[in-house]
Amino acid sequence: MAKKKEQEKPRVAKELDGLELNIDSFGEISKTLPIDKINEFLNKKVDDKKLRDRDDLDEIKGGADEEE
Repeated sequence: MAKKKEQEKPRVAKELDGLELNIDSFGEISKTLPIDKINEFLNKKVDDKKLRDRDDLDEIKGGADEEE
């Protein structure tokens, strides 16, 4: 039998410290942080290619903040 390597924890951004994602045998994803916090981080840090060329992008982002 082959030996399993000891898995190292991946490096993550400070905002997502403590994040762990696991996929079970049924394909369900379990996570240690709420999805809203992950989405907030992605919205700040990741450029959305589909929305890049929109003229009303600032209005959409501003409108989302006002609703909360």
